[in-house]
Amino acid sequence: MTHTRGRPPFPDQLTPAEWRVVEAVRHGLSNPDIARRQGVSLDAVKYHVANALQKLGLSNRKALMQWSGVARSSVLPSPGKSPPMNVQLGPIGQISRSVSNIEDAKRWYGEVLGLPFLYAFGNLAFFDCGGVRLFLSEGDGDVNSIIYFRVSDIHAATASLQERGIEFINAPHMIHKHAGGTEEWMAFLKDNEDRPLALMSSVAPAAAGAQS
Repeated sequence: MTHTRGRPPFPDQLTPAEWRVVEAVRHGLSNPDIARRQGVSLDAVKYHVANALQKLGLSNRKALMQWSGVARSSVLPSPGKSPPMNVQLGPIGQISRSVSNIEDAKRWYGEVLGLPFLYAFGNLAFFDCGGVRLFLSEGDGDVNSIIYFRVSDIHAATASLQERGIEFINAPHMIHKHAGGTEEWMAFLKDNEDRPLALMSSVAPAAAGAQS
């Protein structure tokens, strides 16, 4: 009887840990930021990035940011499976704002301003503004707020806008998976003055491919 050493091969091109790091890289986070947010060592992040680049045949981090792969476990269809679409952006799904202290901001926007609180994790907090989500992020006070447009199919919308000559900063990537399994996907692009805009899509597990 022959015994093989090590873990059995994972049934996807990347392991779950590698996918978590790759999604963070595609979101534009640095290795130290990823290590801090995911509660792992910096060496572990570097190891997963190196493994992902080798497995995917990519040469560098920039190529990884533009890679449009989707995990097999995701409820989002892989790119290329959706028909082309004529993108009409809107409605606005989210607007971001940098704050100097997230706890102070949570109290002010929730208790003083009276916005309904949605959820928070780490130095991020989200409030509802009549159906538009306000995203607060503790940071360096960057004055560039980002407008996030909801789209029905994030891969098809990205491809359509790229055909118009619009430059994307990164490929569509999953930024968060809620407890119920709904996935939040985003892709960032540049306007005519190189300021960031974003596409966003939420995909529920009960209706793969039907985004809200």
